Amino acid sequence: MKIALFGYGAMGTLVGKLAGEKGHEIALTVDIADAPRTVDELTAAVLECNVAIDFSVAEAIPKNAEICMRAGVPLVIGTTGWLAKLDEVRRIVDEFNGALIYGANFSVGVQIFYRVAATAAALFKNLEAYDAFIEEAHHKRKRDAPSGTAIQLGEIVAERLGREVPVTSTRAGYIPGTHRVAFDSNADHITLEHVARSREGFAAGALMAAEWVVGREGVFEFSEVFDEILSRQTV
Repeated sequence: MKIALFGYGAMGTLVGKLAGEKGHEIALTVDIADAPRTVDELTAAVLECNVAIDFSVAEAIPKNAEICMRAGVPLVIGTTGWLAKLDEVRRIVDEFNGALIYGANFSVGVQIFYRVAATAAALFKNLEAYDAFIEEAHHKRKRDAPSGTAIQLGEIVAERLGREVPVTSTRAGYIPGTHRVAFDSNADHITLEHVARSREGFAAGALMAAEWVVGREGVFEFSEVFDEILSRQTV
C-alpha cells in the first residue's frame, strides 16, 4: 500500500518504520513543520495514496478528514482528544461516501485488556461487596486527562458491572502509559493492569486498521471491529 502520514513526530516516524518492514510505502508525509499547503494541494497529493494514517493534533482532524474524503482515500485516526468533533467528521465521511476508522487506543494489547476487563466486570456484577475503580497514569507531557483509553475502559467496565466506575488520572515525570482496573472489598483486592513499554503496539495496530479499512465505506471504531481485524492477522 501507499500510505499518507499526517503528523510525522515520534508516532508517525514509527508507523513509517513498521510500514516499510511490512512492505508498504510512505508516499506522503504532512507535518506542522512543513511549508503550508492548501487543501487543494494536499488533496491532490493524497490522491496518490491508498490509505492515510493520522497521528497529528486534535485540531487538524476535521480538515485532514475532508482532504482524505475528497481524495477518496480512507483514513485511520490515531490522534486523541478530538471526539467532540466526531459528528462533524462523520458528516464529512458520509458526504463523500468515504471510510474512516478511529480509536482511543490502537494498541493490540490494550484491545485484549478491554476484553479481559469486560469479562472480569461481568463476574463482579452481582457482588455488591466489591467496588470497582480505574486508575491511569502518564508522563507529564500528555495533554488529555483522563486518557481516551481510560474513558473507554470506564465505559466498558461500567456497562458490564451495571454501575458507575470512578476514574482517576496522574500526570507526572516520565511514567509510561499505565491503566489499572481494580475490584476492592473488605475481604480482598484484585487488580488488572496494562503498561505500555513502547509506542510500537500503537503503530502496529494503526497499520492493521489501515490494511483492513481499504475498500470499505463508513465510520468504524477500532474496538468494535477489532475481533474481525485480528482474525485476519498474525501478530
